[in-house]
Amino acid sequence: MARDELSILDLPHDAGPDPDELVRAAMRWHFSPETGSPFWLRRAGTLDFDPLSDVKGYDDLALFPNVANELRDVPAADLVPRGYGERPDIVGVFESGGTTGAPKRVVCPADWLAKLVDWSNANLDVHGFPRGADWLGITPSGPHLVGEIFRRSALTHGRYGFQVDLDPRWVKRLIKDGRDAHADAYAEHVVDQAAHILRTQPIGVMTVTPPLLARIARREELVELINEKVRAIRWGGTQMDGDTAEFYRTEIFPGATLYGHYGSTMILGIAGQRHGTGAGGPCVFDTFSPYITFQVVDPATGAPVAYGERGRVVMHHVSKALLLPGNLERDTAVRVRAPEGQPGDSAADIAPVERFDDEVVVEGVY
Repeated sequence: MARDELSILDLPHDAGPDPDELVRAAMRWHFSPETGSPFWLRRAGTLDFDPLSDVKGYDDLALFPNVANELRDVPAADLVPRGYGERPDIVGVFESGGTTGAPKRVVCPADWLAKLVDWSNANLDVHGFPRGADWLGITPSGPHLVGEIFRRSALTHGRYGFQVDLDPRWVKRLIKDGRDAHADAYAEHVVDQAAHILRTQPIGVMTVTPPLLARIARREELVELINEKVRAIRWGGTQMDGDTAEFYRTEIFPGATLYGHYGSTMILGIAGQRHGTGAGGPCVFDTFSPYITFQVVDPATGAPVAYGERGRVVMHHVSKALLLPGNLERDTAVRVRAPEGQPGDSAADIAPVERFDDEVVVEGVY
């Protein structure tokens, strides 16, 4: 691969490469024997098209089948592009939430996570998040990418990061088994740990899921602590409707900036809330384009729904770190125009489907 062909894959987060050029460079990277991953080099022989000659731009990503379910049992080492060398700098192997069966796995190289966090930090700046604050994260850790994103964000945008571990799979299992009282007790245990940190540390930024923020809002002491200390709250993991967000913003936590993110392990990242959306309206999520893009489609036909209509979310990831196009997610969303010059769609008013891959979808606390 020529140096100029590779360079587009190594641009900084704010360079804004041409989407079609990025896709062509990614095809050369992921399907060249010297640089591609063992997974994609094997899988290429089963495709009914040639990625190197037939994929000429972003629209041609539709040629790929959805291979996300294959990532449940692929050896992690087979997902690492050979172009990273014999000793690749890998942040970790991360898993999906396991909501719809055995978890799927992806591998995250350090250069990708640095680029993603740089983009996310710039987005936080736009929304008025304070730099240099101490952060509290009430999010999954372990095999979940969101925990690593929190740690990197706290270190690079903030000062110190304090974490309360969260096992969403256990909560989902309890709810699925009808043990709601146990799930409730576990969630209160998590909030108790967060309360101790809020009492003893100068927390300026919180990352939390909407169900846990709702529990926090029911404790008067914690509401007072947050209004005294916390200047910004980043939420994600499950969804929050516009009316609820506006109620938090104006009535419960009037001194804090409220900002949402929406992501998936299968895209190695997150989408961020659009700045300047109207009060009480649905939260619109814009992607880290052109590396991460959404399409909102009719699941029966795969065709885009009309703007303003609800459809299923399809996610694409195209970067040096990972190629995973056409992943049909378990969420529905309202289709919104992407920002000017960006491919794909933005997504608003996210909601889970009731069943996905013949499994009942249970959200719980994440």
